[in-house]
Amino acid sequence: MGKLPFELINRKIKIISDESTVSKIKDQEVKDLIHNGIIIIDKPAGPTSHQVSDFVKKILHIDKAGHSGTLDPNVTGVLPVALDKGTKIIQALLNAGKEYICVMHVHEDFSKEKITNAIMSFMGKIQQLPPIKSAVKRQIREREIYYLEIIEIKGRDVLFKIGCQGGTYIRKLCSDIGEKLDCGAHMAELRRTKAGPFREDQVVILQDLADAYHAYKNGDDSLLKKIIMPIETGIKHLPKIWVKKSTVKSLCTGAQLKMPGILQAETEIKIGELIAVLNPESKLVLLGEAKIRSREIKPNKKGLVVKTMRVFMIK
Repeated sequence: MGKLPFELINRKIKIISDESTVSKIKDQEVKDLIHNGIIIIDKPAGPTSHQVSDFVKKILHIDKAGHSGTLDPNVTGVLPVALDKGTKIIQALLNAGKEYICVMHVHEDFSKEKITNAIMSFMGKIQQLPPIKSAVKRQIREREIYYLEIIEIKGRDVLFKIGCQGGTYIRKLCSDIGEKLDCGAHMAELRRTKAGPFREDQVVILQDLADAYHAYKNGDDSLLKKIIMPIETGIKHLPKIWVKKSTVKSLCTGAQLKMPGILQAETEIKIGELIAVLNPESKLVLLGEAKIRSREIKPNKKGLVVKTMRVFMIK
């Protein structure tokens, strides 16, 4: 079973200061989650990702809703939608790894071995020119294919699973595989099964969301509480640092995170990585860029640890 890069990292907690204890995040009220949470929608075929986000916004009667990672109209599957103030978390999800199940149709007959060899030649780092109809500037970009698993080859149809870097176009990959075979191929069906830390078993359809909101307005918040996740679920794939309560206020008013303000840090942090900084109650304070490695974070040391990129906490 394939795993995305962050799923292969065994992070441990490194205690830097025992000034105060760190606890797990507490359950939040539904009224708060509606304005600062994430819903994992099972995107249906037909509407655009933007339209699905708009449906969510209208169902919940909120001002904003934003999706992470565009899916073509006919593509289905995992679509994280951030709610209202929580839309700032999208930045943390855009470049996270994705997983898809794809049906590719090859335009001529080949042996299973030749098809397999052509597909597997795209493992690792590839050069990809986004398709003409795409959400990004059309220029060659390097993307990484983390794993490829051929599930079934039946005639000219190939069913395979792929784990890849965010921003990889599977439609273009199928076309490139067809070029490799010197005959052509196209993507027949596609479903996203992972988007960063979110999986297919967490999805909810729009009708169930509408039903849960109706129940909430009538006094039953149990369904909606199961559907909406706190924004902290959107940083599960990121390395984390916990800071002292006294440090939070200064971070929220523009200060950069330096060594003396840290309580705990996860291991395996690399320079340049996107870092989630949390308060002692494990609430997200900010996202930033790591300026040192985790092994360099030590008690009684000085220096910049994280350069702030986006603040989430007001106080």
